[in-house]
Amino acid sequence: MKHLLLLSLVSLAATPFGFAQTATAADTKTVEQEVRQMIEQYRTALTKKDTAALERIWADDYTFINASGVIVSKAERLANLKSGATNLGTIEMAPDMKIRVYGGDVAVAINRVTLKGQYSGKATSGQFQASIVFAKMPTGWQLVCNQITPVTSP
Repeated sequence: MKHLLLLSLVSLAATPFGFAQTATAADTKTVEQEVRQMIEQYRTALTKKDTAALERIWADDYTFINASGVIVSKAERLANLKSGATNLGTIEMAPDMKIRVYGGDVAVAINRVTLKGQYSGKATSGQFQASIVFAKMPTGWQLVCNQITPVTSP
């Protein structure tokens, strides 16, 4: 009887894992495509200073780490765009962007970008390595964190 009870408890505890879904290659490919589209929307919104679009793209707790290592919140980034302190004329992305998908609801993109403009009132131009983290929220994909690091050698 104890053996039957133990077997029942183990089976009951393991049941949720049996029903858990793992992302298939097709699911991962779909997420990668969705995130690439979101990154393009993000790039376009930044260059056009479309704060309404950025308000939707950036999660409420969004964090940006700029090329100087300064941590900037969503509210601060929006204020910088509205005031003109942030003004990006061009953002060119390298074609070899790598996107990794975790569990189907988090994606990390790594890419080299060439920027020309200014961040937080400081002139910014050149090549940067960028990391971009998207999470799938109830309202869709949102950017939760990104960072740019200057490339000092090719």
